[in-house]
Amino acid sequence: MSTAVTHTEYGNRDLALAGEILRTVVGSGLHGIAIAGTDDHDEMGIFVEPAHHVLGMAGRFEHYVYRTQPEGARSGPGDIDLVIYSLRKYLRLATQGNPTALLPLYAPTDAIMVMTPLGEELRALAPAVLSQRAVRRFLGYLAGQRARIGGQATPAGRGLAARHGGWARPELVARYGYDVKFASHALRLAFQGREVATHGRLTLPMPDDERERVLRVKRGDVRDVTQVLDEIATVEAEITTLLETGRTPLAPDPDLATISEWSTDAHRRHWAWTSA
Repeated sequence: MSTAVTHTEYGNRDLALAGEILRTVVGSGLHGIAIAGTDDHDEMGIFVEPAHHVLGMAGRFEHYVYRTQPEGARSGPGDIDLVIYSLRKYLRLATQGNPTALLPLYAPTDAIMVMTPLGEELRALAPAVLSQRAVRRFLGYLAGQRARIGGQATPAGRGLAARHGGWARPELVARYGYDVKFASHALRLAFQGREVATHGRLTLPMPDDERERVLRVKRGDVRDVTQVLDEIATVEAEITTLLETGRTPLAPDPDLATISEWSTDAHRRHWAWTSA
């Protein structure tokens, strides 16, 4: 008699936790747009792989995943979604500008769950990690969320929706006329992309005015989806102008030389390899 799977888990938990250098809350709770009774709890960590996984024959160990829901099931209120990336994989994601991967670098103190001295050093690398490449990724993720709102996106959005995990939640479309959760994420990404492009930083939680505007959409208080799409498009155009005119403090690309040098040294120190 088989036992029903009640959760999702991939990777070696013990190795990930033994090498963990940083873990923070991510997701709606970190952005300040969680709504009680409707959101799950997301965490992201970073660990240093054992030397034999990096230099030996043990094979790559790039992430550990734990979800309280079984594979394929949507997370809901009270569920936990945890991913812990190897340092090398995390740095690849962060330097590519993945918006979620950037969050541990800017999470406030009360959202930090684990931080070793190496984790503190990693957070100090944020200025070297952030670049115009990240802003363009914010725009790409924005387009993906907008394409899933529920019939209001342009025809080109169909391919984006498929690549980013499907279509709108039918229960939200039935209640509000569009998927307010995807719409709120698209608006959030627009605001955050503009902040990154303008100031070279990411404020978490979101600034009060922008946070409240996102929450109004997420709560379903804005019933006209055109109003939401117009605001997203306006901010998106501002970001594009900043990039095209060069009016941004960000370098075109991350400082890979500095990041690589630190990563090499961090691995050596974690493994207690002190000689050249």
